[in-house]
Formats: sequence, structure tokens, C-alpha cells
Amino acid sequence: MIEQSLLKAGIKKIAGVDEAGRGPCAGPLVVAAVILKNPFSTDLKEVRDSKELTADQRELLYEVVISNSLSYSIIEISVEEIDLLGLHKCNIEGMRRAVNALQIKPEYVLTDGYPIPGLTTANLAVWKGDQVAISISAASILAKVYRDRIMIKLDQDYPNYGLASHKGYITTLHTAAIKERGVLPIHRRSFANIAAILQTGE
Repeated sequence: MIEQSLLKAGIKKIAGVDEAGRGPCAGPLVVAAVILKNPFSTDLKEVRDSKELTADQRELLYEVVISNSLSYSIIEISVEEIDLLGLHKCNIEGMRRAVNALQIKPEYVLTDGYPIPGLTTANLAVWKGDQVAISISAASILAKVYRDRIMIKLDQDYPNYGLASHKGYITTLHTAAIKERGVLPIHRRSFANIAAILQTGE
């Protein structure tokens, strides 16, 4: 575990950062940052990459992560901002905002895959970080659960699109619903599939 090496070096306030919602064509991008009280706490033994967990497991671990954190933050990047600035730039900006929103300043920041340019705190981009750093895994759970809750709420606002099930990802059901009922304000118009539907007028 990467945190073990940092703790041995006397670095205690380690922030993990991860996002949820890069791939979907609908809904916001969500980025979470978290500083765990003790990355080796037995309370966190079930924490792993959110993609390896069921929805019910993630919901339970969401509360576990929060109760075992010194500080955490969750940032939403709107569809409008994604369309304006582009997904990658929004992802980096979201990570920067999430770190800056922490009430306790971290001594070191671990991110999943992408470095954060301009961040004054020492940071390391970790390949497949949500699988090898528990702080990043914890952040991935916060981001995923928070975003899933948003999509379930949006499903109530926009029924018949299946948002609660596919969470805005591009599926056959989702594509058929868009073509039948139209593009919604929550759809990312900069994404190729949405742009193509808008262009053809389907």
C-alpha cells in the first residue's frame, strides 16, 4: 500500500482523490477527496475500488469512509461546464477543487491516474490508484455513491430514460429513449453520440 511508505516517511495527512462519471453521456462529473484518520483501520478492511463493489456494499462503505475521515469533500462538475471546457480539463479542475475544499490541508495527495498541475501540495498520480491506494479507493466510493444518488434523483425528474439503472452511460435502452423522447438538459452535447443525435434530428 502506497500509504504505508508515506506514513513511514512521517507523512500522515494523505488525501486520496478520485472521480465518478467520466464515461456517461448524461449527468455531472463528481470528484471526491478524502483524508483518512488511519488508512490501516480495521473499519476500512472492506474498502476497495468502487467498481469491485455492489451498490449495497458501496452505500454501507460510504458511511464507513466518512466516519473514518479527518476531512472529505465532494465536488460536482456540471454538464454545462463539461461541454464548455471538455471532459479532461474538467476532471483535472474537479480534482483541484476537491483538494482545495478539504477543511484540513493534506501533506500529500494521491490521485487516480492523472496528475494535478498547479497544485502546491506534493502529489502523485497513481496508475490504477483506486486498486492500490486505500485513500483513492475511499474517494472512489464517495464519488460513485454521491453520483449514483444524483442519477436516481434525476430519474424521478426525467422518467422513461432509465437513468436510475444505467446512471447516464450509453446503453441501447438509453440511446433508444433519447431518440424517441429527445435530448435532455442533463445530456452532454459535446459527447459524440449526443452530438450525432442532435445533428440528425432523431
